[in-house]
Amino acid sequence: MRLTVDPDPAAAIAVLRRAVELGVDHIDTAAFYVSPGGPLDVGDGPARYATELIRRALTPYPESLFLTTKVGPGILPDGSFGEARTAAQLRYQVEENLRRLGVERLDLVNLRVFRGSDSIGERFAALAAMRDEGLIRHLGLSAIRPEQLDEASAIAPVACVQNSFAVDLRRNAELLRICGERGIAFVPFFAIAGQGKESGASTTRDAAVEAVAARHGVTTHQVRLAWTLHQGEHVLAIPGTGSVPHLEANIAAGAIRFSAGDLSELGS
Repeated sequence: MRLTVDPDPAAAIAVLRRAVELGVDHIDTAAFYVSPGGPLDVGDGPARYATELIRRALTPYPESLFLTTKVGPGILPDGSFGEARTAAQLRYQVEENLRRLGVERLDLVNLRVFRGSDSIGERFAALAAMRDEGLIRHLGLSAIRPEQLDEASAIAPVACVQNSFAVDLRRNAELLRICGERGIAFVPFFAIAGQGKESGASTTRDAAVEAVAARHGVTTHQVRLAWTLHQGEHVLAIPGTGSVPHLEANIAAGAIRFSAGDLSELGS
């Protein structure tokens, strides 16, 4: 999401290429990650979408690279921005992802759901039909409740769930547990931002996080990310950044190992 923040597309391209150099093999994006500043000139035409920056930075894609994208909110066939709720609208967004990423099949498509009591069955079934066509390899869900996971799982296999989760944002702890029991990847967003959410990395001082960071000689952001990864073998990481130094720090967090005492302190 943060690849489009810097008006200089070279910054995003540098981050993407460095990530692959460092062994990153899972990139999470969405067709609705768009530069707020308008079209970007990336050398061979305008691009204001993160998906286009990914294509231009990394094609031909390494065979090991796994691209995840999202549909739901985004551009609709009439050119307006809204939530895709019909099969035709969802197909349009899937085809836009295919075109902008420059692939014939999407590795994984998450249905991004706005919280509410309505059913997601018809929308997930539409994506399942596109999976059967060969346009999509795996299906996932984002920003859901447990009952919506049950509804979708009755239609087609769910490969992953993306919900908010952090050391100070644990409202989805039950979903994390359920996913672990069912062999579904849990891919938290806001792992670093926490209660800051869309505004960015949390600035709230947390004595436990700071104490653990000092003991390990790392930053509090790295502690927050590493804590998330300690929540289960099924938990993956998608920290967003538009900076190479931040990217390298995020990747380094994967090597941090907490003791039982560390986890107890952070868990409190």
